[in-house]
Amino acid sequence: MNASVGDRLHVHGNTVGQPDKVGEIVEVRGQGGEPPYMVRFDDGHTGLVFPGPDAVVEVPGQRAGSEH
Repeated sequence: MNASVGDRLHVHGNTVGQPDKVGEIVEVRGQGGEPPYMVRFDDGHTGLVFPGPDAVVEVPGQRAGSEH
């Protein structure tokens, strides 16, 4: 998984009733666009994220769900 500042991280809920979490990547801490990412989520909190297989990077202007 690779991302750039300004991309959106979409983490799908992994249990029934758990909502998806979506936020903007504000800092890339890994080399070459790799995780971890500092993400400002739509609910207002910011956190360091090591995305798992339930996460997708969404690039503004590209089709939803596509990765770099």
